[in-house]
Amino acid sequence: MIQEKVVEGTTRAVPPFTPRDARVPQVPNKAFAVIGMRRVGKTTFLWQVLRQRMERGMPREHALYFNFEDERLLDLRAQDLQLIVETYYQLYPQTREQAQTLFLLDEIQRVADWETFARRLLDSENVALFVSGSSARMLAYELGTSMRGRALPIVIYPFSFREYLRHLGEEPDRSYVRLRKAERTALQARLMRYLREGGFPEAVGLETIDRRELLSSYVDGVILRDVVERHQVNNLNVLRRLVRHLLSNPGTPFSVNKFYNDLRSQGLAVSKDTLHAMLGYLEDAFLVQSVPYFAYSHARQRVHPRKVYPVDMGFIPFYTAPRPFPLGHALETCVFLHLLRRTAEVYYVRTPSGYEVDFAALTPSGELQLIQVCVDPADGATYEREVRALLEAAQYHPEATLHLITLETTPAPETPTPIRVHAAVEWLLHKAE
Repeated sequence: MIQEKVVEGTTRAVPPFTPRDARVPQVPNKAFAVIGMRRVGKTTFLWQVLRQRMERGMPREHALYFNFEDERLLDLRAQDLQLIVETYYQLYPQTREQAQTLFLLDEIQRVADWETFARRLLDSENVALFVSGSSARMLAYELGTSMRGRALPIVIYPFSFREYLRHLGEEPDRSYVRLRKAERTALQARLMRYLREGGFPEAVGLETIDRRELLSSYVDGVILRDVVERHQVNNLNVLRRLVRHLLSNPGTPFSVNKFYNDLRSQGLAVSKDTLHAMLGYLEDAFLVQSVPYFAYSHARQRVHPRKVYPVDMGFIPFYTAPRPFPLGHALETCVFLHLLRRTAEVYYVRTPSGYEVDFAALTPSGELQLIQVCVDPADGATYEREVRALLEAAQYHPEATLHLITLETTPAPETPTPIRVHAAVEWLLHKAE
């Protein structure tokens, strides 16, 4: 059976795909862990890596794609993984000495103690190794502990706005400022649709009723497979209530104590420790991501609640109904996810006067950006509040640059000089340096 999968994994044609913008770190002698929520496109990214290597001249048989999400492999143990390696080199013995081979091991976390095999493979063979999984634990535990610094993460998120347009065959070939007015108008309409549809590849273009069913199945998969089965959680009722609460309140501070008290008032028994653990499991599975309060002291961070966002805007319409679609929360979620794709460290700020700045982003270059998100700058009261929050926060963080991202492309009212105003459609399309 392993021989059958190895033959298929070295001869199968690369399937068609929409290229992703995720970057592979240029660090030699490392394994790369491709992680992200279920159905986000991790397998596709592995094929993208293979295609890129082939375009640089690598023969197809020098790459092995092996998927462990196969019921015939349920009893596979770490010591059995060497069978895959030996089977490959028996089929292609010339590759062992002549060239580096590419191993793409999809959903390898299903095999207990796989990381010891991966470390030994890196030490004993001339391979470029990519592994994938749906859990952040691959990074925080297996990779960080057993791999001892030998692996680096590549996080795959749902489509960015540019990838979304690329998937639809509408990616602009010029910068936003060089586009015609009609092209800009079309992009603005697409952005409005993107904020509602989200960026899961399978969900793009579906009718609302079908998209609801698909995304609901994704959430169920996280709950049942990534939390209940993986962590033996038995209070399913509370877990589902927690998920619904988090997905229906994107970008709002979440307090375990308050949620605990709400559950108790409804006669539901659960401990605070259990709720903390459940939230951690949901983050581990990438369904939600939390944003801590910005402070250089961990003690100060801990006394403030975290804000929680879904991993995709597409969940928001189905969990906030029957309320009107919260366009502002969707845009805020979109900006947050884009900052994560740019590998920024993301926090939020609250000033002594009680004003909140949506994001404090530390970029890879070390720049601190204070970012406020505003749907319509023509709403004078809202616009004034957003500007005031930025200016007050700047008094405590004078090293920061100030940014206001607006959904509407109409000119903003006169804005104080330190604040840079960006149209969301242009900001989301800008390619990071």
